Amino acid sequence: MSRPGGWWGRKSTPAKVETYTRWSFHLIALVEFVAASGPVIGKVEPRPAVVLLLMAAVHSVGCAVTASQALDWLRGQRARPVRTLWAFGAVTVVIAVVALLVVEHGPDGKDVDGAAAGVFAIVAAFGTGVIALGVRGRQRVLLTVAGFALGAGTVSLLLGQPAAVALVIALVVLAGGGFSAFTSLFSVWLLTAVYELDEARETRARLAVAEERLRFGRDLHDVMGRNLAVIALKSELAVQLAQRERPEAVTEMIEVQRLAHEAQREVREVVRGYREADLAGELAGAQGVLTAAGIECTVTGPVTGLPAPVQSALGWAVREAATNVLRHGDARRCDVGLLVEGGLVVLTVENDGVPRTGGSGRGSGLVGLRERLAEIGGTLRAGPVGDGSFLLTVEVPLPSHSGATPPAVHIPLPVSEATP
Repeated sequence: MSRPGGWWGRKSTPAKVETYTRWSFHLIALVEFVAASGPVIGKVEPRPAVVLLLMAAVHSVGCAVTASQALDWLRGQRARPVRTLWAFGAVTVVIAVVALLVVEHGPDGKDVDGAAAGVFAIVAAFGTGVIALGVRGRQRVLLTVAGFALGAGTVSLLLGQPAAVALVIALVVLAGGGFSAFTSLFSVWLLTAVYELDEARETRARLAVAEERLRFGRDLHDVMGRNLAVIALKSELAVQLAQRERPEAVTEMIEVQRLAHEAQREVREVVRGYREADLAGELAGAQGVLTAAGIECTVTGPVTGLPAPVQSALGWAVREAATNVLRHGDARRCDVGLLVEGGLVVLTVENDGVPRTGGSGRGSGLVGLRERLAEIGGTLRAGPVGDGSFLLTVEVPLPSHSGATPPAVHIPLPVSEATP
């Protein structure tokens, strides 16, 4: 990694959210230790202070480890960490009980009692939230929080605390543990939703490509089905006539030859129509595919009134550019613009989300596109611009016999054309 932002920039959006979630739980463990240390450091005698700080540190480390393993389980990356959950639960109970013992039977002084009570409340609240990560189902989470609150109140009574104080302790643990559990589970729910949305976006993009393939296959089937059926029948008839030494066999084979040439011509027309789709159709298709992939795509400029060769070349450029936007980088925005000026048609495709270390080209697709544009005198430039953006520019000259050219004004693509 050549720079600090490189590792983060190469991650996908779901991976970034997962990294953020994991480190949030690690940071929460650190926050727990800092919160527990506040009423201890500088306010309590060294011996009880060391005990309280050691307990808080052990519990904070347990929080980080348990939360990490629970997240792995929730993401389907490992089996449920049952032993870790039970061990962490036992550590939480032991530390909470020791803190209550310090309050009841430890050194005299309000500072010691307050520090120990703070450690008890913080450990109980954070411990409940982390353990809730390893529990499946809303009811079980609620039972876990209620169980910790009831256990805290019961232990307080057994250690000699008044009933009113035990009730307050139970309510504090219930409120703190409930809030901690809610925030932990909400973070996991958000992470899962991001992954599901990303999978849905990829599925929609694949479906858009599959739909185009089905359309081409359907057109090819419609063209070839009838011709091949007739060719098969006439070939069978010619064989039978030839076996009988009938002169009509030659006539039938001539007809088969004619049908074969006709089928070949129609296949060329289908392929030509697929490869030379009009510019408006390519722009609408690219906008639909990019939008389905979660990329905000805007198209401006005159999309009609251009000569057929120019539309075909620009259509190929739009198709290649859309493919590159999907395959490279992590784009969130793509702007497509058309401009007619000075006998030239200029197509620009600019998108963000390109790493700074990205090269000036994007594979062999642009090489073929340059060759196709060169046949009609067009040029292509492509490369990174600004900070994290990529710009593809195509310039195609208008034939002198094309007549009047559209004005050099950017016109928004109609909504009806933006739907694939």
